[in-house]
Amino acid sequence: MHAKYKALFFDVDKTLLDFHATEHHALTRAFQKANLPFTEDMRAFYLEMNGALWESYERGEISRDTVLFTRFGRLFAHFGIEADGIAMEHIYRQELDKGHDLMPYAKEVISNLSKQYPLYIITNGTAQTQHRRLQDSGLKPYFQALFISEEIGSRKPMPEFFRYCLEQLPHLTPADILIIGDSLSSDILGGNLSGIDTCWMNPEQQTNTTTAIPTYEIQSLRMLYDILSFYHFTK
Repeated sequence: MHAKYKALFFDVDKTLLDFHATEHHALTRAFQKANLPFTEDMRAFYLEMNGALWESYERGEISRDTVLFTRFGRLFAHFGIEADGIAMEHIYRQELDKGHDLMPYAKEVISNLSKQYPLYIITNGTAQTQHRRLQDSGLKPYFQALFISEEIGSRKPMPEFFRYCLEQLPHLTPADILIIGDSLSSDILGGNLSGIDTCWMNPEQQTNTTTAIPTYEIQSLRMLYDILSFYHFTK
């Protein structure tokens, strides 16, 4: 075990689960079920608008319900579609819950690391969705606890979120933990604000234009082996 860390905190979407694939399939199926058109222009508008809404939520500017129950209404209004945005959210949520595409090597890496480290989930995702997707993916049994903002009442990157996690794990201090996540604005900034080391999951090698500073950066989950001095064997 790496002498520096005693526990690993993992984000879910775009870190362990391939949210891009799940989101793509869920949107397509939801619009088919609703008998509504869904063009590539609509998809592009939705993705940009939805991303901006979640960033506003992370900054504490809007509530989670504002994100979930206005996004499709905004999409429909922009494209002049007569449809119920809230009803569409419920259809989409049902389809999203079914998706559990894994990021490359996720099962292997989590299985291996769980033999030497206690693993925990930290996520801003919707509780019902995250519980189901982690269970269906086969990853959930490897984690000792799931810390979900909806259940906690606080969100990443706020220090209150991580303070709650540490209160549930009194044997750990911030120095004992490594956060692994894809979001600079929630995972990495959250670690910075709470004195916890972070590892930025950046498979597309995007440029960091924010003030958040990761301790490490990886393009694949397997790169954690080197960071943690974890010896493993692969075929």
